[in-house]
Amino acid sequence: MLNPQLTRRDFLKLVGAGSLAFALKDLKVSRALAENSITQGCMTISGVPLYDAPSFSANKIHHFGKDNVVEVTGVEENGEFGNDFNSAWYQINGEGFSYSGWVFPVETNYQKPNFNLFEKGQLGEITIPFVDVKLDPYVYAKRGYRLYYQSTHWVKRVVVTREEKSIWYQIYDSQLRKYFYVPSHAMRLVPNEELTPLSPEVPDSEKRIVVDLAAQMVTAFEGEKLVFSQRCSSGAAGTETPTGEFITYHKGPSVHMTNQGDALENIYNLPGVPWCAFFTGIGNAFHGTYWHNDYGRPRSHGCVNLPSDAAKFLYRWTSPNVPPETEYLHRPGEGTKVQIF
Repeated sequence: MLNPQLTRRDFLKLVGAGSLAFALKDLKVSRALAENSITQGCMTISGVPLYDAPSFSANKIHHFGKDNVVEVTGVEENGEFGNDFNSAWYQINGEGFSYSGWVFPVETNYQKPNFNLFEKGQLGEITIPFVDVKLDPYVYAKRGYRLYYQSTHWVKRVVVTREEKSIWYQIYDSQLRKYFYVPSHAMRLVPNEELTPLSPEVPDSEKRIVVDLAAQMVTAFEGEKLVFSQRCSSGAAGTETPTGEFITYHKGPSVHMTNQGDALENIYNLPGVPWCAFFTGIGNAFHGTYWHNDYGRPRSHGCVNLPSDAAKFLYRWTSPNVPPETEYLHRPGEGTKVQIF
């Protein structure tokens, strides 16, 4: 995410010259898609093909269904470009290759239960590829929706079902105004130290986020110093991310985003979107993403999609600061500056 070789002044010169995308490619600032630490992937759509080479014209040897979890046994960074900025392909199960944009990197980290919740509840994060919530705290209870790796949710209490000897976290969905239950092994409670502000000593007037839509790149500066850079996915045609100057004046670490009831097509329903820093009053935000890995291609409904770890950095780095026990904070007139070209 970080490349200290580029100053804000250099960045703005490159934007003005239309050369930013080429410079960033040379600086290799968007290697997050091809990190060698990736060991598992979850298919984000149905029918993902497995090829015998990292190319869309290679022979297809298999198709995966949505939510199939696979082993990522290697990364080929010089495959055929799936979008203008991503040529990374994952070797799957040691057998063939799939384009990385279709495969969401996941981990399987089972958790021990934590009974020490804060009085007002606590943020939790899913730590396995996916899990189905239940309407009641029982293994064979009716299922609700599916939660995915790195999505975040508000845990209200711990429930022990003595008949089954099972332990559950009760979560609350403020959009649906309903409670659901997550097995405790699938979620970790986020400690306070992961929610503290980053660079609090830097005056907010010295912090600035810059988004270049042509390069699909988000950068953050402290004065002239570049402290963050990450490829993003901005709004697709018809739902473009607005351009101009904004501030991150309302934030929340977990938001159920949906346009159900308002839209007739392109309907989305995304519980537990993590690390949301909103910069408009109509819902445009920087946030983490668990439904694709195709950064570099505009494909959102106006938000700026980022990998969850990158969104978490911006969430902690920007103002206003959201206290750990606060689900949502709205501070008109306050916030970190955002420039979108």
